[in-house]
Amino acid sequence: MAYHQWSRNAQILDLAHVSDNLSLVFSGYPRLADRQVLAISGPDALAFAHAQFSSDVAGLADGHWQWSAWLTAKGRTIAVFQLLRLSAEELLLILADGGGDEIGSQLQRFVFRRKVKIALRDDLQVVGAFTAPDSAAGAVCAGSLHEGLELDLGSDALPRVMRIATAAGTDAGDGGFTDAWRQADLRYGVPRIDASQREQWTPQQLGLDRLNGYSVKKGCYPGQEIVARTHFLGKAKRALQLLQVSVPAAPGDAVEQDGNMLGSVACVAGDLALAVLPLETGDAALGVGGQPAQRLPLLDGLAR
Repeated sequence: MAYHQWSRNAQILDLAHVSDNLSLVFSGYPRLADRQVLAISGPDALAFAHAQFSSDVAGLADGHWQWSAWLTAKGRTIAVFQLLRLSAEELLLILADGGGDEIGSQLQRFVFRRKVKIALRDDLQVVGAFTAPDSAAGAVCAGSLHEGLELDLGSDALPRVMRIATAAGTDAGDGGFTDAWRQADLRYGVPRIDASQREQWTPQQLGLDRLNGYSVKKGCYPGQEIVARTHFLGKAKRALQLLQVSVPAAPGDAVEQDGNMLGSVACVAGDLALAVLPLETGDAALGVGGQPAQRLPLLDGLAR
């Protein structure tokens, strides 16, 4: 079944049926072609990551993972990623939106005298399937890099499993599978930030609180003061909304209501879009590209 056919079916089937359909269509573990693995290793890896990223890295146990982000000093989001703690000296960042070389180079500027190595792991591939994991659950990983790591990327509503394996012998997959996975990301409210949207949005605007993707209790990190101020003073005025669009959309497109610009699209996957809109939008219809856009509820269950 082609991706656009699945997309149309997803509009009329409940999520349980969609999940069953996907598990049949994409059997096995095709490669997620848009994923890159960035490794941070060394005696100071944990301290370095804790000081740079928005999540509580130091509080993460070995063999667990969490959502995290790297922000500018002004609290704008450069990248959103999965952060895996293999040990206190070995962390993996699963980047979904490219730019691994650039992000690695930018991080390197903050290493200074710390004993840290930052490198892309081209020897690893990320694969997935629309089925429940065998052993992983929630934030707890299963397996090892040697045997293959398993991660739980779904819920009962829409189960998904991700595995990190050596490049040799994995299924090459196809664009349809990667596109379907991206749509599932958006259904869960996982923002996909391409180059045009980097440094545009705060973590609150991107809904990272739904994923436990930032901490307001840990020590200083880039953008922490702005994140904490927005959180404690309740000044967040915009939030993420899932839309189903009638015409092709692109990041940065305007979302309109009653002829006025209300907000803008942050990321797109097929006929789904995550848009940053005011907290109160009223009941009037929304539009993108001059055509109606339907509000859809976000799925819960992916907080880690």
